[in-house]
Amino acid sequence: MATVIRLARGGSKKRPFYRIVVADSRMARDGRFIEKVGTYNPLLAKDNEQRVQMDVERIQEWISKGAQPTDRVNRFLEAAGLKEKTERNNPNKAKPGKKAEERVAEKAEKEEAKRAAAEEAANAPAEEAPAEEAPAEEAPAEEAAAEEAAAEEAPAEEAAS
Repeated sequence: MATVIRLARGGSKKRPFYRIVVADSRMARDGRFIEKVGTYNPLLAKDNEQRVQMDVERIQEWISKGAQPTDRVNRFLEAAGLKEKTERNNPNKAKPGKKAEERVAEKAEKEEAKRAAAEEAANAPAEEAPAEEAPAEEAPAEEAAAEEAAAEEAPAEEAAS
């Protein structure tokens, strides 16, 4: 039989209250337990001494018998000074989710487009003089296109007659 020291939830909806219990690991979370060794009320302020209450002697006795505390109970024991603090490593905790990464990428693209537009606007006054000459060069090209269209229409008219 593997025993664990864990939280068993009580209280009503949206008003949690937990008992710290020693239980067989095969039992349900809120099911049968061997002994109640403390309470935890998350609704109280963190500095309130009533928030976490534990029977330290009984917990130490159960740990000496081989009971394994859960992560949350371990943190309570560390806060009480009964266990050494262990270094926890969760490198993925601070990483944003997929949607957040997509939003950041989208925002970066928009900013890049704004920057490009601002650069073009800054460079446009310097290029305006050559830009005025460019339409004059396009005019012969437009006339040539008009002549080609007229030439294409002429054979079509001859074929129709």
